Amino acid sequence: MLTDAQYSRLRSECARTGVSLAELIRRALDQQYEQLSDVDRRRLLDSAFGAWAGREEDGAEYVDRIRTGTTRRLSGAR
Repeated sequence: MLTDAQYSRLRSECARTGVSLAELIRRALDQQYEQLSDVDRRRLLDSAFGAWAGREEDGAEYVDRIRTGTTRRLSGAR
C-alpha cells in the first residue's frame, strides 16, 4: 500500500504531466524491474513466496479493507 506522501507525490506528478496514475506506476515498474537479470528476478520472486503466510485475513478481505482507504483518498475525505 502506498503511504499518503507517496500517493501525494504521484498525484502531483499526474497533474504536472497529464499522465494517469496507472501509467506513472507502470513506467516506474518497467524502469525498476526491466533492469534485473533473470537470476535477480528469480531471487526476488523466491524471497516473496509465502509472504502472506500467517495473516488472519484472506486476499479478498485485504482488498476490501484497502479499497476503503483508496475510496476515502480519492473522494478527498479525511
